[in-house]
Amino acid sequence: MESLGNKLKTARESKEWAYDYISRETNISVKYLEALEREDFSCFPGEPYVLGFLRNYGEYLGLDPDELMSLYRSLKIQEEPVPVEQLLKGPSPLPKILRALAVTLVVLGLGTGVYFFITRFPREAQPSPPAAREAAEYTLNTDFLERRFYPGDSILVSEERNSYKLVFTNLSDTVTISTPSGPVMLDLGQEVTVDLDNDGFAELRIIAADFVKNNNALGALLRFELTAPPQTAAAPDIPPELSLSPGRETAITIYSSPNAMPFTLQAAFQGFCLFRYEIFEQVWTNRNEQYYQRSEEVSITAQNGIRIGVSNAQAVKLQAIIGGRIYPFEIGGAGEVVAGEVRWVRDDENHYRVVFIRLN
Repeated sequence: MESLGNKLKTARESKEWAYDYISRETNISVKYLEALEREDFSCFPGEPYVLGFLRNYGEYLGLDPDELMSLYRSLKIQEEPVPVEQLLKGPSPLPKILRALAVTLVVLGLGTGVYFFITRFPREAQPSPPAAREAAEYTLNTDFLERRFYPGDSILVSEERNSYKLVFTNLSDTVTISTPSGPVMLDLGQEVTVDLDNDGFAELRIIAADFVKNNNALGALLRFELTAPPQTAAAPDIPPELSLSPGRETAITIYSSPNAMPFTLQAAFQGFCLFRYEIFEQVWTNRNEQYYQRSEEVSITAQNGIRIGVSNAQAVKLQAIIGGRIYPFEIGGAGEVVAGEVRWVRDDENHYRVVFIRLN
């Protein structure tokens, strides 16, 4: 391996730098530069000067200072002879005895500390796992019930002479409840209505008031409400002119039911259209006429009937909302001017239907 002095000298001569030039650039005296290359460290005031000048000189020549320090330390070790007394004497057993004694004391100290820790500070009792929760069953005895439900809990709802069971089956991103008409899913703050006996009228409203998604342990705060029964349109409530007369072939049945109830007519416009309507409540009233643009909508709610007129039958999409369900229907073709009535009628068998009757 190349010596420290030769490494410095070779690097300097490869750059063709003279001592005077390097001395001016590094502020290191020429005699110290020469001494470093000769590996003669006796002329330095002390070893810190040797180390400092060697590092500065090496960096200036582009050499690795850490490698130079390693060469210097190897050189110093070679120069220091081992004392004859140390070579003649065998190793003293005293350090080994002291080390063994120290290790023994440490082990005894640790053991004593652990013993006192265990005896004076008993371990905290581990909590027992929570007992499995039994599914609860509630009964809707009043108009509403609100409480926190957990998966598996159920509620019994009585409607007239029948009882219906709803089960809270799952809590994930939404709440899932099994009902007689099929499963329903609710997001936070959402409400749905349920037709328990499939008669076209929603008897129950469910509201998801509070829950944390995917956290079955916290359950969900649910509110169950019985909705008001629909008004039965008895014979006196439907005037004779709204009864279905024989020979009215143009009547289109939209919905049928044993009972009449309020309904909503919803119109969504697909283009420019003149739309006129009035509501029948004992007499025709609330007349309204307006031009509507594409994507505009209007909703009209009535107890008995609604009379409408449109300038272009294909420019409007109509649907009736009855008992919480939607029933779309058509009244004419493209560019056709249509006038008609959407209303409840009663046939000879005393059965009620929502029909559209064209008047032109």
